Amino acid sequence: MWLEECDIPHVLAVPKSQMVMTMEFFGQAHAHTLVSDLSDGVWTRLSCGDDAHGPREYDWAAAPIRHWRREGWDHWLLARPSLANPTDIAYYICFCPAGTSLEELARVAGSRWMVEECFQTAKNETGLDHYQVRGYTAWYRHITLSMAALAFLAILREEAKKGIHIPAATHPSYP
Repeated sequence: MWLEECDIPHVLAVPKSQMVMTMEFFGQAHAHTLVSDLSDGVWTRLSCGDDAHGPREYDWAAAPIRHWRREGWDHWLLARPSLANPTDIAYYICFCPAGTSLEELARVAGSRWMVEECFQTAKNETGLDHYQVRGYTAWYRHITLSMAALAFLAILREEAKKGIHIPAATHPSYP
């Protein structure tokens, strides 16, 4: 709700049991129920981005949700079944400017993979997951330091690929 109040478009992954407001007056349904009622003709094969093996293509469908909408904004329930197991469906609640295409929603949903990979790398290389939450300020400082360290390492890797010499005084292994 905060994102919507601040007019921040988003695509948020939700469980299949998520209750959503339907287009019916005061109607509600679980995400999986709403998607199971969609006809076969609404599914579209789209790429949500590339990985090491090329385009990541899936079938996508979007169902309008929320009977009452603010002018200029749309609410959707986006669904993406697994190609290996079509009964395994990922669900997303979307809040976006009116007229946002299914292709754009799929692309944004697919970007989650890059964010998750970035956080996994930060956990492995900069100790992102090595903290105890005792307060927001401490958590915020730790996560900021870990992500800054990850950005520094990424720059070092790119410079090493290009053959750029890094002075010893700025290298992380410098005593």
